[in-house]
Amino acid sequence: MLSQLFGSACSLELSLDTEPSRKTAVLGRDKRGERAPIFEDGEKVSGKAQVVLKPGKKLDHQGIKVEFIGQVDMLYDRSNSYDFFSITKDLMGPGSMFESEKWQWEFGNADKKYETYHGINVRLRYFVRLTVVRNYASNIVKEIDIVVQNKGVPPEINNTIKMEVGIEDCLHIEFEYDKSKYHLKDVVVGKVYFLLVRIKIKHMELDIIRREITGQGSNATSDTETLTKFEIMDGAPVRSECVPVRLYMSGFDLTPTYKNVLNKFSVKYFLNLVLVDEEDRRYFKQQEIFLWRKRIGG
Repeated sequence: MLSQLFGSACSLELSLDTEPSRKTAVLGRDKRGERAPIFEDGEKVSGKAQVVLKPGKKLDHQGIKVEFIGQVDMLYDRSNSYDFFSITKDLMGPGSMFESEKWQWEFGNADKKYETYHGINVRLRYFVRLTVVRNYASNIVKEIDIVVQNKGVPPEINNTIKMEVGIEDCLHIEFEYDKSKYHLKDVVVGKVYFLLVRIKIKHMELDIIRREITGQGSNATSDTETLTKFEIMDGAPVRSECVPVRLYMSGFDLTPTYKNVLNKFSVKYFLNLVLVDEEDRRYFKQQEIFLWRKRIGG
């Protein structure tokens, strides 16, 4: 149970009803950071709220309420927050409190079709807020977050990716990945054929890249992160050589692909094949892939 003191009159306590078997996930970008229980779309969210008065204290208020809120925050502009839904339940009307009060609250079948996301420039969060409304002083507020994850639908069509890349009279390679849509714990399987090699290749790697796009049109901002660099070849290849590719995705901080969430942001993923020559020049080819969630918590 979480609590926080507000002045000397009272403290607020807010907790979630969760069974021991419910999975949890980190709220932010730090894997060692605070964790919260995972809920799916359509699941009820319930818990307990309490206003704890100190002995001999009185609390005048204009009402006590609990809200369930879905919110998008632009992290570069904290004033630019957007509540895409909000449900309110009144716990107590205006009046005075002379002793502590405790309530059970519940938001049944609440709409949670967008997943929790914490990126470079944008955050989508779901939280419950307990508020004591006051007239002549700032409101007393306590919040608690949940994580929302939703299982995706397995793709009916999942085509292989085949592409050629080259530098005229110097390098010609052909690469192939077994599919274009992957779940978050999947394995990228493929191969790279060297059809022509006239430059001295030092090594080859396969990167997973995440691109976060915030805003719309001319105001859109794009940020790119390289989540992993996986070496698939060390040393110079020869003509007609075929290099196998096998990259396990389970060890990386991946989310599903998000397309134009609430007209606020999108998240895309790419496989980036990189060759580095002996002069450290880099030759690369990017290919977008689609990621989906096969199971909750992964």
